[in-house]
Amino acid sequence: MSPSTPPQHQPSAPSPRPDSSGPYVSIVTGAAEPMPKAGFLVVWGMALAQFGLFVALLAPVTVSLAIKVGSLVPAAEAAATTGGVLAAAALVALVANPIIGRLSDYTTSRFGRRRPWMVAGAIGFVLSLALVALAPGVGLVLLGWALAQLFGNMILAPLLTTIADQIPERQRGTVSGNVGITQNLGIMAAAYVALWFVGDMLLLFVVPAVFAALTVFVYCLVLPDRAITEKPDDGGWRLFVMTFWVNPAKHPDFAWVWVSRFLVTLSYFHFIVFRPFFLSDQVGLADPAEMAGVLANGVLINTIALVVFAKLGGWLSDRTGDRKGFVIAATLVFALGIALLAITHDVAMFYVVEVIMGIGYGIYVAVDTALVVDVLPNPQDASKDLGVLNIANALPQSLAGVVGAGLLAIGGGTQNYLALFIGAGVIAVLGAVTIIPVRSRGRGARSAGA
Repeated sequence: MSPSTPPQHQPSAPSPRPDSSGPYVSIVTGAAEPMPKAGFLVVWGMALAQFGLFVALLAPVTVSLAIKVGSLVPAAEAAATTGGVLAAAALVALVANPIIGRLSDYTTSRFGRRRPWMVAGAIGFVLSLALVALAPGVGLVLLGWALAQLFGNMILAPLLTTIADQIPERQRGTVSGNVGITQNLGIMAAAYVALWFVGDMLLLFVVPAVFAALTVFVYCLVLPDRAITEKPDDGGWRLFVMTFWVNPAKHPDFAWVWVSRFLVTLSYFHFIVFRPFFLSDQVGLADPAEMAGVLANGVLINTIALVVFAKLGGWLSDRTGDRKGFVIAATLVFALGIALLAITHDVAMFYVVEVIMGIGYGIYVAVDTALVVDVLPNPQDASKDLGVLNIANALPQSLAGVVGAGLLAIGGGTQNYLALFIGAGVIAVLGAVTIIPVRSRGRGARSAGA
């Protein structure tokens, strides 16, 4: 393929690609022709569904679970208990996402490969968050949140795969930027959901869940989800095991991007998980309502910066064909912001740091998502390989509570925020360093003639 030749869909032959990361059969159907530009309804339906899902998934991570657990255990135990619930349930996401992604690749429903999973996931997701809201003890909170992770990933895995299914390379930087924008708009909306419904536990969890389900249903209506008419050979147990694996020796670019995503996500969730406790302990906002208000304002400021720079970064990346340089620079800016939290003791400085982190993380999520899709080992197994990548998203969420609690305990006690955020900054820098060995700047670079 010459640098100027658009990527081609592969014919639906049942033989594996020679450069595949495992014994995977091709299941993509359709004529061998360039992928057309995705239409308005698909692009914005995708963005709306991502926004709705992120609101409901990130509201508990951001603040709702802290409020719920705080109503069930003594204040001194709330941070550790919340971290434990998040860590344990994130393991469900770790396993569920690649398995569901693989199953969606092989789904032969007349309604398409991705749509049935998203619809079923949306229904289960609402019921799971209702269980969290009504749980009388921490055990049922954990069960409900674990189920929410399962059903949430039943939506998320096929939803993100539609980027590879529906979006041509020349559009991916811009559309992938929507992922970062909607994720952080979701965090912002989650903060305001907590502010509005802090006095009603059922509404706190169920309102965002119902909103998420409705946005997913809308996307399913406009999604041109092509069905496969013949069930392919599933490869047996060997294929199932390989669902969790991409050979790093054969695909080093993907491996380095995986490691980088793991490190940056781990750093980011040190901030997300412990932000309410940081505002209470280090900034001195002991009143829950005051803390929720400052948190909501901070998320708003962060989101404005993120939206602007995610769109700008994604557009510039598409224009220049460069992914790698943008990812490295953005990660370093984010690392600076999170490290500055270590010396932040007032609300004004907290808002300044939110701006810095919004700029860095906005560019990062826009361009890194495009880079990931560009270096997928086998585009015909996109959902499987994106599921492997999602381990780098889910596992840090499980580890952040444990690692963060360890950093907070350095020197005795449970409030060493200097160690927490300096440590998180170092982890983010390592995330930038691990992008350096990536040999390719992405297919976007090749399409641009780089």
